[in-house]
Amino acid sequence: MIKFNLLALVFFLSVAVNAQNKPIAIKKLVVVSSYNQYLASVKSNPSNELVEIKKAIPTIKLDIRYATRNNFMQQVMYKQARAFARKPVVESLKKIQKELNKKGYGLKIFDGYRPYAITVEFYKKASDKNFVANPAKGSKHNRGCAVDLTLINLKTGKELVMPTPYDSFSAAAAAKYENVSPEARKNRDFLIAIMAKYQMNVLENEWWHYDFSGWRNYDLMDIPFEKL
Repeated sequence: MIKFNLLALVFFLSVAVNAQNKPIAIKKLVVVSSYNQYLASVKSNPSNELVEIKKAIPTIKLDIRYATRNNFMQQVMYKQARAFARKPVVESLKKIQKELNKKGYGLKIFDGYRPYAITVEFYKKASDKNFVANPAKGSKHNRGCAVDLTLINLKTGKELVMPTPYDSFSAAAAAKYENVSPEARKNRDFLIAIMAKYQMNVLENEWWHYDFSGWRNYDLMDIPFEKL
């Protein structure tokens, strides 16, 4: 019996060591770059459509910084100043805009769907990697499930006061950063709350960035705006 137990122990240890030495299989990142493949996915599931936000919600304002040099990259990254998101994301934005309008406010969009190739460029140049997505995993922007935005006053058209400007790499950009003015905190928390109400959740280190709760259901994409 003792001999059997010793043999069993030796076998168990051998299996354990081999398991530890065996290379871990790394799941290959899947990025859809074929327009035809994208169209086929929309045909099979209409929710996959990348909808142009301004066309779906004409009252929404755009300030697509990456189509200008006014961004942390200090260079034009998009050939067109347009913003897209998956169909359910745009439906959420439509409801948010409607509720905000009743209160005298509206949304201003800085960025939506972002082709994967742009995320790669961001990661190469960003001084603080905590504020950009790692291409090894891809971004929720690449899935068409993240939107960067702020609030505006409908009467003046001006942005409401927030803790930092858009795309700030400072600690004050965090969603729960305490040391901000009462006005900035009120506006930030109001924006976070109304976005969450419609399944758009704030990124903890960027008050302007909101992820759709169902983002896991959508593929990473690398299709340029010009094709959409």
